Amino acid sequence: MEESNNYGHQHPLLLLNENRLRSIKRVAAYCSRCEEKVSAPCFGCAEEGCSFYLHKVCAEAPSELDHPFHRHHPLLMKHSSSHSYECMFCDERGWGHFYHCSCGLVFHIKCALFTFNIAQNNLKELEHVALVVPYIVTRNVGVFKCFGCREPLEKYTYFSSACGFNLHKKCAELSLKMNHKCHRKHPLLLQFTAQFTCVICGIGQQRGLGYGCSPCGLFIHIGCLSLSRNIEDKSHKHPFTLFWRQGPFICDACGTSGNYVAYTCGTCDIIVHKKCISLPRIIKSKWHDHRLSHTYFLHREYVEILDCVICHQEVNAEHGNYACSKCNDIFHVNCVTKDEASYVIVENEDEEEEYASSLIVLERNDAGEAIVVKHFKHDHPLRLGDRVSEHENKCCDGCLLPISASFYYCSQCEFYLHKVCAELPKVKHVWYHHCQQPLALTSNEVFRCVKCRHVCNGFAYKCEECNGYTCLRCVLALTPGARTCLGHKHNPLLFYTNYGGKCNACGDEVEGLFRCKACNISLDHRCFSLPLTAQHKCDDHLLSLTDHDDNSYSESHFCDICEEIRDLNLWFYHCARCDTSAHIKCVLGKYPFLKLGSIIVEKQDIHEHHLTIVKKTCYYPDCIVCGKPCVDLALECTKSVCSSYTFAHIDCVFGKYMFVKPGDILKIEEHMHPVTAVKRNYFYPYCRECRITCVNYFLECTDSGCNYIRHVNCPFKRF
Repeated sequence: MEESNNYGHQHPLLLLNENRLRSIKRVAAYCSRCEEKVSAPCFGCAEEGCSFYLHKVCAEAPSELDHPFHRHHPLLMKHSSSHSYECMFCDERGWGHFYHCSCGLVFHIKCALFTFNIAQNNLKELEHVALVVPYIVTRNVGVFKCFGCREPLEKYTYFSSACGFNLHKKCAELSLKMNHKCHRKHPLLLQFTAQFTCVICGIGQQRGLGYGCSPCGLFIHIGCLSLSRNIEDKSHKHPFTLFWRQGPFICDACGTSGNYVAYTCGTCDIIVHKKCISLPRIIKSKWHDHRLSHTYFLHREYVEILDCVICHQEVNAEHGNYACSKCNDIFHVNCVTKDEASYVIVENEDEEEEYASSLIVLERNDAGEAIVVKHFKHDHPLRLGDRVSEHENKCCDGCLLPISASFYYCSQCEFYLHKVCAELPKVKHVWYHHCQQPLALTSNEVFRCVKCRHVCNGFAYKCEECNGYTCLRCVLALTPGARTCLGHKHNPLLFYTNYGGKCNACGDEVEGLFRCKACNISLDHRCFSLPLTAQHKCDDHLLSLTDHDDNSYSESHFCDICEEIRDLNLWFYHCARCDTSAHIKCVLGKYPFLKLGSIIVEKQDIHEHHLTIVKKTCYYPDCIVCGKPCVDLALECTKSVCSSYTFAHIDCVFGKYMFVKPGDILKIEEHMHPVTAVKRNYFYPYCRECRITCVNYFLECTDSGCNYIRHVNCPFKRF
């Protein structure tokens, strides 16, 4: 024990060893600089009753440190009394004093000094740190990484301190400076940085040690400087040999540029990135219904269009790509493999590809086209038809759009399916849905589409993981491929997933739009799927979807339904005979994709009998739920003997009851207490909001002393 200077403390300090510290410390003591539990050797206050302690290493730490791992700026000691920080070496949080740099690096005092000594080849710092051999490790170290190279600890022998500071033995022995054949201009210096992208492998890293050249602005992973000379992979029948380069090259596997290092196959005369050696030969992607095969080059006559299905940019057939042998679709390697969750590797290449067809072909014509089929969602055979005029005002039971072009129809009942809707498979992957399981084709359900948000009762693809439904209009619109469009005379429209802008049809700002390469037209997929014709009581004829208004007379620029002004730049519905024009939303209404006459299967939480979707045009009965008149669409009980449930608004049943059940506790903004959903077959009280009788379902205050009652379909938010 010896006396030292007081390091800014008002009393003299004593240097304490382990025995002395244990004899005088009765409660947990903390270092006044790093604010961690104090351990020997440390300084303690000589005055009795003063609890000032200071680690020796913290006391002797300089206020400014020129660290070999960070040569650009000095590390300055700073104190924070109110906020914690996270050390970029060990990932642990800290308080009190720390080292920081103007470029954003923050370190514990002990971590900065510990790595400083290692950088100076003073490995005495590691003499008392446990050396762990991976194959005899008893704890799971899979999630822990070396603070230097950021690779998993279990790969190599490593030092592991009690504080969680982990370092591979090989990283502790790295040279501070090295000359390497990948960069002959300047020596490479061992550095620590907060964020970088390795120029060899192209992979970014949040922070860690690496070798860099400041004049040239490059940074390289430690592991990328000691690559294997030869690599064999099952995706290629020959071994690849390491080839250090001084200039750029084009990778024959992915078609993108590379620098500094490449691997070559002398037998096939190809040069590739290291990461591209292990590209899978065959994958099944959410972007395509068939398997995709990787090839290093593609003969032009095998493919009609050489544009990538995802980004719509040209694919160079002289370099690597993924292509479908069945339908000639082609993809950039980096586009189709960018999201690892969007594809699976086909391990057994000889296994036959499964395709769950929705159709059984009963009869074909001389050209081989299926003219009579059996769809698994309908009880009767369906016959192919193309005479739309004979089936006027009919809609497809799959997508609920008007019948057009080729379609199948049932001669025994009014059931129609567009040919393209009928040919959709029973199960399907879609690129915009993130659950891993494929979506299953379903029907006879009322649902809200997760993409367009319309309430529908046509066919849909349902995800069993998240219970989300996607209507056929969205599935067909967002299936990759070129599309034609109303009034558009240039090239077909293509969907750009990352393009954001204003939709020409509705004027909304949207992320993900159909675009034309030749002009500035942009369309949201919801507007792209609008019915080309529609009926409304405002006109005796069919109204046609129109993308421009040639009438310059200002009096005509009003909606003939709501009588409000129309934006001339937006799409609208129009009758040329009667010169009727109307907003799209006014013509289609709130529920344009609920088919009249459809039977809603009974749900005990709604009603005991089946319900039919009807449209009231003259007689408007009162809704049995809210008491208001059922104007336009409504639900009618199919049992004529049923007197307890005659008519109900669509909103009252599916707008709210789909989410609220008797016994649910809700919180509404206008009331101080929680309320509960109640179903009652007697004593119908008045709603405190609209003063109409609350029949069947209503909300009642949970406080017995409060008489607050209201309809369920009044605005509320879930507790």
